[in-house]
Amino acid sequence: MRQISSPVSVRLDPEVRDVLEREAAARAIGLSSLLRELATQAARGIRRARIREQSAAVGVHAAADESAASFYRDWGAPGAER
Repeated sequence: MRQISSPVSVRLDPEVRDVLEREAAARAIGLSSLLRELATQAARGIRRARIREQSAAVGVHAAADESAASFYRDWGAPGAER
């Protein structure tokens, strides 16, 4: 089930608003649609960066801890016997 989005108010400098309005017009969409698209892309990028950071932390831990490294050798490798 999709959640209903809630409005957000953003104050923009006139120059920034002008640039964004021109970009929205070039894409034949409204300013709100452009801002929603840009915010969604930024949120996805932030989420992906956080996942990469957490994955790196797990990798560092697994490399430094013999029991974690053993777990990944035994269970984490594709094709490992189970």
